[in-house]
Amino acid sequence: MTDDPARPEFRLSVGIPDSAASCHTAIVDGYAIEGHVPAEAIRRLLADRPGAAGLALPGMPSDSPGMGGDQASWSNQPVMLVDRDGSLGVFTY
Repeated sequence: MTDDPARPEFRLSVGIPDSAASCHTAIVDGYAIEGHVPAEAIRRLLADRPGAAGLALPGMPSDSPGMGGDQASWSNQPVMLVDRDGSLGVFTY
């Protein structure tokens, strides 16, 4: 498998700025999800339905979901809410 050379442009087009970039970009029910965002944060996003572009877990934290960390360590990773203007705020830990 190779990286998609168009992914950075796609990521920007769905509202995820370079400062929140990670390794994966997905669209879930109209929201962009960037990186290894825990499922619990995505469920909360879909329940709360904020007027935002989506969520991001910037970088590639080694103890995030899917990267070998256990669930107890996920609470150390701040999941960022990405506003439609590209600004970031902490959504959950």
